Amino acid sequence: MSSGKDPLPPYFNINPARAAERLSEPIDTARFAKAAAFAAKGRQDLAERGYAPDGRKRLRRFSTWEVCRYLIPVAPAHFRRVLLKNPDLPQGQGEGNSKWFSLDDVLRLRDHFAAEGAAGREYRPWRPEGLPAKTIAVANFKGGVGKTSTAAHLAMSAALDGYKVLVIDLDSQGSMTSIMGGKVADEWSTAFPLLAKDYALALQDENRVREAAGQTPLPFDETLTEALKITAQDLIQKTHWPNIDLLGAQLNLYWAEFQVPVWRMGLRGWPLWDALGNALVSDRIVDNYDIIILDTPPALGYLTINALAAADILLVPLGASFLEFDSTGRFFDMLYSTFASVEEGENAARRRDGLPEMRFEWDAVRAIITRFDAGQQTDLANVIQAYFGDFMTTYRQELTAMVGQAGEQVNGIYEADYREFNRETYVRGRETFDRTWAEVKELILGTWWRDLQMEQAERAAQVKEQAHG
Repeated sequence: MSSGKDPLPPYFNINPARAAERLSEPIDTARFAKAAAFAAKGRQDLAERGYAPDGRKRLRRFSTWEVCRYLIPVAPAHFRRVLLKNPDLPQGQGEGNSKWFSLDDVLRLRDHFAAEGAAGREYRPWRPEGLPAKTIAVANFKGGVGKTSTAAHLAMSAALDGYKVLVIDLDSQGSMTSIMGGKVADEWSTAFPLLAKDYALALQDENRVREAAGQTPLPFDETLTEALKITAQDLIQKTHWPNIDLLGAQLNLYWAEFQVPVWRMGLRGWPLWDALGNALVSDRIVDNYDIIILDTPPALGYLTINALAAADILLVPLGASFLEFDSTGRFFDMLYSTFASVEEGENAARRRDGLPEMRFEWDAVRAIITRFDAGQQTDLANVIQAYFGDFMTTYRQELTAMVGQAGEQVNGIYEADYREFNRETYVRGRETFDRTWAEVKELILGTWWRDLQMEQAERAAQVKEQAHG
């Protein structure tokens, strides 16, 4: 039983201003070349289970101990007093002190404590009003590095913290969709129609220009006509988590990798890399969620390129092995060559037309070591840390028995009932993802804070300009 004196988990009380101070300048494409070069030097130096009987996933309930230890920073005795005093609040299920609460209950209780609780306590996570969601892409073109597991646990961590999360599965293997209990019939229930719609809109614009010039319009087929009727909201489904929604994937999504280059050949001016990002903005998805997490396929194809272009933050999971370090260095190299090539081609045309140049930019990029075994991999991890430098998270995501067991059951560790383990195993297993979330949350808060300061500075400049105008 918690005494109320346990230290708060690391994701509480992150100061956005201090988080912003720890950020580097925004990352441009040239920085990937630097990371790839360091990795090249390093290479030389190193020479579907978990479902209910009806087939639907259910999120378990959380005990009073978990609620007070991990979710709401309040002592158990005070928590019980508040419930006793407010019978209209969720009271939990069970007898005596051992009450169990749904996540919906916890979210309601958060709201109550935020309104009535002690000043200065972080009952709800910080989120600046008026700014869009932060979009996080989890990517690496090597499979088996813990990409989907990392993305899923970040989504669950953020949801437990109180954020509203959208997970977009861009991997046709659909592992994330399975973890989230999603049902996806065909490619028309995936991100595919969003890419098709973006091309269709670009083609409509081109044909209007052609019509005005008396030229023959480009062909507009049934796929494009159907895609124009679809919005991102049509594709998003609820999950067994009350504050995680899903845009799922299935095998037919891979068709996009063949169709996108065909569309690009038909209309060379179509900026294919912006298709997903355009949909998230135009359909107001970035306004309806706090955090959007993109799980990408293990390849630098058109779906991954769209995810990276739409992302504010890029996370690159890798194991502490020579091969995964080597592969990740080559991944950074391909990121550089791909996005620098796009910038070069686009800007050559923009310079000819007298338009401002474009560039890709990310708020932050971090590589994160997953499935870490401190007993066997510390030396190698230290070398990787030295070469990737500020591209690395400081915490290494340890592989514990609990993590392995949850993965076998197609569950996240937060979905595992701690009574299936001893308390120490549960705390240690959970901590590995809590600490990862703490670092990622710091990036999110820091970049939001920086955005907020920039927005306020721009407003002040506009007011000053109007006053002098």
